[in-house]
Amino acid sequence: MTKLVTDVVCPFCGTLCDDLEVVLSDDGKKIVDVNNACAIGAMKFLHSQAEDRLTRPRMRQEDGSWKEASYDEAIEYTAQMLAKAKKPLMYGWSSTNCEAQGVGSEVGELVGAQMDNTATVCHGSTLIAVQDVGVPGCTLGEVKNRADVVVFWGCNPAHAHPRHMSRYSIFPRGFFTAKGHRGRTVVVVDPRPTDTASIANLHLQVEQGRDYELLSALRVAIRGNPLPDVVAGIPKETIIEVAEKMKNARFGVIFFGMGVTHSLSKNHNIDIAIQVTRDLNEYTKFAIMPMRGHYNVTGSGQVWGWQFGYPFCVDLSRGIARYNPGESSSNDLLVRGEVDAVFVLGSDPGAHFPFNSVKKMNDLPCVVVDPHITPSTVVADLHVPVAFVGVEVGGCAYRMDNVPIETHKVVDAPDGMLTDEEFLEGVLKRVKELKGV
Repeated sequence: MTKLVTDVVCPFCGTLCDDLEVVLSDDGKKIVDVNNACAIGAMKFLHSQAEDRLTRPRMRQEDGSWKEASYDEAIEYTAQMLAKAKKPLMYGWSSTNCEAQGVGSEVGELVGAQMDNTATVCHGSTLIAVQDVGVPGCTLGEVKNRADVVVFWGCNPAHAHPRHMSRYSIFPRGFFTAKGHRGRTVVVVDPRPTDTASIANLHLQVEQGRDYELLSALRVAIRGNPLPDVVAGIPKETIIEVAEKMKNARFGVIFFGMGVTHSLSKNHNIDIAIQVTRDLNEYTKFAIMPMRGHYNVTGSGQVWGWQFGYPFCVDLSRGIARYNPGESSSNDLLVRGEVDAVFVLGSDPGAHFPFNSVKKMNDLPCVVVDPHITPSTVVADLHVPVAFVGVEVGGCAYRMDNVPIETHKVVDAPDGMLTDEEFLEGVLKRVKELKGV
């Protein structure tokens, strides 16, 4: 008879849906089905059951072929690489738990690494803006129970966070939102006609890269001052209509994504979006929240913020934590040739970094720790498969609203397979021996 595991946390995106149900085989060793998950989340669980999955490290040979290695050999190679490097880059830290992030940070301190996470290519500009001007935030629970005006700016949760709208932001009925989506006004600001825009009450097709002008116009409209006839492709009547809806909300929230953080003005877009939110709080209660993507990228910022004082782009090469995005960010370091070894865990820069950065990864000693075969593992010298975090190992992860959630494993990893944390503890122990610490 199959077994049902309830209240499972999804390890895919920053929404961290915690109502999944996983059906296990009679012996509890195999995942048979996943209920309540989106298609992407379900595949995350089912992919761990693949028959052709790698279960042991593999090392690239001189002729380009792969040779299986033991975990002890993988730990020795990684420790030697990091200990010998003058300035290694340790990148990723999103698709893993906070416990592994903590151990990895200890390794980074010992070897004087450049520590960076996936925020450097997604919401890094958000973190900079929050440091500039602060942030009026809230939890996703408050959104579900209170929000009657929801703005999606430069994001498309229908595709990137598939259950966000049904679980928190549009469709659910909350304590003060008993009518569900019928009691909410949804505004989408996006140059494209997306699936999220198709269910919105208002879709503002802002001209590409002109978010800053439109946000400035909203501030003017909120204060009742005159506007030009058209701003960023949007008629002033529409801007005034949106401003009035936001001012008259009982509780409103702006969700924003990479359509804002990576368009012209970057962090200054977020600066002014936060200022808009502050202006609205003179009339009602309004909050703003980034749509964080990778599973526990928020957690890596929390862990490093606590340990080093900075959430990403942390330079430990001088024995103290320094922070200067643009100088100490992964792509800049790789393109300028300022790092001499690369360690990747919980991310796939081979799929997301520019070609010149990936080419540098290929030229440098490179270790990738990942349960999957990815574009990053293709350019690695050592690929270390590990247990799936959130499926075969639990731990702490942070949701996009900075709420920590304790996750639990559903099934055991294949015999003899290490977790991220166990592998890093082995590397830490060996680095200490090599450094004489």
